[in-house]
Amino acid sequence: MDPAALPWWIWPIALFAVSFAIGIVAVLAGVGGGVLFVPIVGSLFPFHLDFVRGAGLMFALAGTLAAGPPLLRSGFASLRLVMPLALVGSIASFAGALVGLALATELLQTLLGALIIAIAVLIWRTRSADRADVEADALGALLGLQGEYLDPAAGVRIDWRTHRTLLGLGAFTAIGFVGGIFGLGAGFANVPALNLLMAAPLKVAVGSSGLLISVINSSAVWVYLQRGALLPLIVVPAILGVMLGSRIGARLLGTMPAATVRRLVIIVMLLAGLRALTRGLGVWS
Repeated sequence: MDPAALPWWIWPIALFAVSFAIGIVAVLAGVGGGVLFVPIVGSLFPFHLDFVRGAGLMFALAGTLAAGPPLLRSGFASLRLVMPLALVGSIASFAGALVGLALATELLQTLLGALIIAIAVLIWRTRSADRADVEADALGALLGLQGEYLDPAAGVRIDWRTHRTLLGLGAFTAIGFVGGIFGLGAGFANVPALNLLMAAPLKVAVGSSGLLISVINSSAVWVYLQRGALLPLIVVPAILGVMLGSRIGARLLGTMPAATVRRLVIIVMLLAGLRALTRGLGVWS
């Protein structure tokens, strides 16, 4: 069916429903809503990719802000862990947004599809690296990158700390830059970087990833706003949907089986990545 033949109001309603579902899954997986929103909406909805990328940053920002308070109260998110990483990531995200708006749409579609498929493979290949014997490095100890939380599923209180802090700062600089280019937010690699590189427990990595997205996206979204790449028809239903979905996702984080969410995210990202890649190459427009 030709998208132009449908009434205009169909698209905001469909966008709200899709955003609501993404909001739930994104919080549970800690990937950030933008990494799902941009390829899905950019490939299946009749919107220009620049508007979708701008909305993707606002989408991820709104979702993580809605999920932030319950994540902080539960101890799954740590401000001490988030702030130094968010500082370097937000600067890089601002620079990435400037670069992204200067690139051609077809090139961005192709690169986006390849990136999303690579991220899905990364999530599939990585495994949780929760360890209780991690020794904090000097920089991590200086910044106080440690804490504790109560795991409702296990019924125990878990103490944690991080290491490889300098490598972590470098990783989040790269994550912020790439996220700014594609409007993905910063969540597509936050969890692997926090869990596998810095040894934060998986649930702390997922929860803190949400706060990181909210800070880092705030920098990049100003570039899209200043360039006129934020369209209310896309942004408003997307934000309403993701805020409702994210609140539900934050409440489910303690009890939802991680393996189930993991499989769902991988499948959706592979399909969305293939769609974006074929659209960018002109195979399926």
